[in-house]
Amino acid sequence: MKRSVRLAAFLMTLAMVISVFAGCGDNKGGGSAASPSSKEEKKSSESVSSETTPEDAGALDTSKEVELVMYVVSDRPAKQDEIDENFNKIFKEKLNCTLKVNWIGWAEYPNKYPLLFSSGEKFDMAYTATWLNYASLAQKGAFLNLDELWPKYAPKNFERQSDSALFQATVDGHYYCIPTLLATYSAYGPIFRTDILEGTDWDGKMENFDDLEKYLGYVKTARPDMEPLNVYQSGSEVDDLFMHFNGQYPVKGAMSNDFLWLDPAEEDPQLYTFYEYEKTPEFLEMMNRWNEAGYFTKSALSDTDSQKVKNGKAACSVHNIDSYSGSYIEHPEWKFRYANFTKDVSNLPFTQDALVISNTAENPERALALYDLITSDEEAFRAFFYGVEGTSYEIIDGQVKSLDPDNYAFSACWAARTSEFNLDSYGAPADLKTFKDGFDEHIKEMNGEGTAKFRGFSVNTTSIETEYAACQNVHQQYWWPLELGYTDPVEGLKDYQSKMEAAGVEKVREELKRQLDDYLAEIAK
Repeated sequence: MKRSVRLAAFLMTLAMVISVFAGCGDNKGGGSAASPSSKEEKKSSESVSSETTPEDAGALDTSKEVELVMYVVSDRPAKQDEIDENFNKIFKEKLNCTLKVNWIGWAEYPNKYPLLFSSGEKFDMAYTATWLNYASLAQKGAFLNLDELWPKYAPKNFERQSDSALFQATVDGHYYCIPTLLATYSAYGPIFRTDILEGTDWDGKMENFDDLEKYLGYVKTARPDMEPLNVYQSGSEVDDLFMHFNGQYPVKGAMSNDFLWLDPAEEDPQLYTFYEYEKTPEFLEMMNRWNEAGYFTKSALSDTDSQKVKNGKAACSVHNIDSYSGSYIEHPEWKFRYANFTKDVSNLPFTQDALVISNTAENPERALALYDLITSDEEAFRAFFYGVEGTSYEIIDGQVKSLDPDNYAFSACWAARTSEFNLDSYGAPADLKTFKDGFDEHIKEMNGEGTAKFRGFSVNTTSIETEYAACQNVHQQYWWPLELGYTDPVEGLKDYQSKMEAAGVEKVREELKRQLDDYLAEIAK
């Protein structure tokens, strides 16, 4: 396909800002409405100098102390109160405010997170992401328009944003989120303990699903007290992993239990769902074998324990390379290893980790100023993100070490990470750099093609809101148990198809295909 200089510049920028630690169009379209060149003009005209603070510009009145409220998605650490107390001393001193962080657990976020923005609850800001339907929520008016507020009250953050990040943050020609200042990778795969198979004849291979299945079988035999694979209430990620392993791309662009996919190698990519994919029967047969063999619990979809690998109840999980690093560091004696099953690794969108200001915020200016402080002041960043030095973490040779992971954790507002302040973890696995160097080389070789070409696309469900929500509900109600082998693979797939068609999947497909075509035409100019 003919590619323009503009597309090349956009994708090169995205590919060059590599993680050192690892996260729409107009009313008719799903892609960003503004071009990189138009955003440069917008950024220039709106920008406040990064050397100018809100106080210097007379833009922010901090005479009144306020309590700001933030929501994040993760399980709340046992001693989070100590970390909150510590960073609030800094925030009180520097901005005369405090921050209350509310945590939405992994088991409850699929249902609870969307309700935050429709309940009328008053809060100031929240972590968001592509996998949390950022663009769709923006379309529904969940977030404040940041066109004027962002450069005025968080100028240091705004000035450091790349054109790629601004391109992805734009919905209907306006900014509704603050993207991360740190790029991440789309690599995904099994994170698995090897200590429990020492002394067996397991060959140690982990290159494909056959190898993973053999590993799970060995775990079941060697450690019948453990769950070989961690699956819990939020569903399995094995289906997404299977699709990525086969080179497919989810329309929403993230590991998010999506029901529509495309083949990025196609000249004119068509959207399809699981019952149309030729390899789905193969996948369902495999998952039925895993279910019958007891590789995960029979009641996984009612299990609220998301920490089964961490607490030693399960041997393997599916996640990204940063989770691998964290697991390895936390329990080096368990000898974790990682395998990337994503064939075409690209840099995730900068909106994979982002921050939004709620439309119910009572102090949006102070919230933005606080976020500017967190992302531009190293003392504030470390207190907010890492915790209490000497208690929850320490810095050793330029790396950060978690001192008590059972009671403390780094912040779940991953969007706050920046290339300047984010540190490699102390004791990270030796092959971490090898993996990332390989990802970088692949990204360079792809030169913006493959999955990288679709990273700027975000769906707009405004005109199909009812049908899209119905399809999501059907997917969770019928696909989740089907993919775990709880229902017959043949009859269950037919039932899934009929329910999806009744929910309106054809209308959803038609609209998102039109948006995708508009996006591809725009970036090809």
